[in-house]
This record gives sequence, structure tokens and C-alpha cells, in this order.
Amino acid sequence: MTTKAMAAAALAAVGLGVYLIGGPSNSALAASPSSVPVPAYDNPLSARPGEEVAVFAGGCFWGIQAVYQHVVGVKSAVSGYTGGRQASPTYRDVTTGRTGHAESVRIVYDPSKVTYGTLLRVLFAVAHDPTQLDRQGPDVGSHYRSHIFYTNESQKKIAAAYIDQLGKAKVFSRPIVTKLSSLGRFTVAEDYHQNYANKHPNDMYIRLHDAPKVAALKTEFSQLYKEELSAWQ
Repeated sequence: MTTKAMAAAALAAVGLGVYLIGGPSNSALAASPSSVPVPAYDNPLSARPGEEVAVFAGGCFWGIQAVYQHVVGVKSAVSGYTGGRQASPTYRDVTTGRTGHAESVRIVYDPSKVTYGTLLRVLFAVAHDPTQLDRQGPDVGSHYRSHIFYTNESQKKIAAAYIDQLGKAKVFSRPIVTKLSSLGRFTVAEDYHQNYANKHPNDMYIRLHDAPKVAALKTEFSQLYKEELSAWQ
């Protein structure tokens, strides 16, 4: 059992259920998923198959990866570290909070099957809580921040417009704190982090914090959900 899972189990044992410091730990339900609108500004589906890259951070990368592995049009979802100063960070380095990195996921997707805006909608609707500053549920620190790393000007414009759209619509009860930055170096995380949620479905941390996100994707966005997993390497 991981350290995160042990902590979750201990809290459940004393009757705190899924509630932790700062409120409910299930960041997948920051708002009703169906209340998170389609982006008003987005690129249309491409006429030709291809590959594009999106990189998102929103708490522990186990859950973000697990969600996007089930999204139609996603070819791969790989956990890693970006946004920091150290050239080749390790998990131990990043979790000190001193390297500036965020646990993040690099998503390779086919723009003829899913748009960047749709990937953003999944991020805000079910993958994380964009109103939690430098944390997600039980995980605290800047390395668990909400952060979108764009790879081109089109992604930057779509993400900025969507954050503005959600804020003006007051979709969430608190302000959105998601950061928006250009993608720099992305370091792939250690092998044991890859596909973690699917390898360890009975891990208490996964059951409490990540499985509900995948379930919300399947229930609320069934047209975007696929049963087979995207690659994680």
C-alpha cells in the first residue's frame, strides 16, 4: 500500500470518510460535470488524422492519466514532471516542492477525433478541481497545482478563452486558480507511476480520489468515453 493509500485508509478508519483538510477530497466533483459547458472558442475537428500534444497538471498525475486513458481520440497519456527548474527531476525531488515542477500528464491525441477544447472540458469537469490553489484534496504543495501547459499559440488562446468563459459563467463556487504557461521540458515519471490507477484499482487512494473521476467521465460524457486504455508509455 502506498503512503497516500495508507493516509486515506487511516482517515476512513476514524470516520472522516473522504473528507480531508479543506473539504471533500473528491476533486472530480468540484461542480456538476454536466454544468461545465462546451468551450465557446475551439478549433474544429481536423479533416485528417494526426497527432498533437496537450499537457495538463491537476494534482496527483495518477488520476489525470487514468481519466485521459479513457478519452476517445487520445493515443497516449504519460505521467511526468514539467514547469520546473531542475533538468532531470525525480519523484523525490519534485515532492519536496522546491524544484518548481508540477506533476503533469502529456497527452498525445488525434485532432480528427477530439479537439483541444474538449480535452480542456474534461480537465475542468471531471479530472480535477480548478479552484484549489497548490493542492488537490489530500495532496498539498505547488507540485499539485492546477496548470495548463500550452504547446502553441492556438492552444494558448483556446485555454485562456475557456478559463474566462467558465469564470464569467460562475460554473464553480470559487475562483479558478488554473495557471497557463508555455510548455518547457517534460520529464517522464518513473515506471511505477505509469498506469498506476489501472494497475492498483484496490489502492485506497485510487478508490477514494481517482476512480470517481473515471466513473464521472463514463457517466456524464459517455460519448467521449472508451473502455480500452490508451498507451501510457
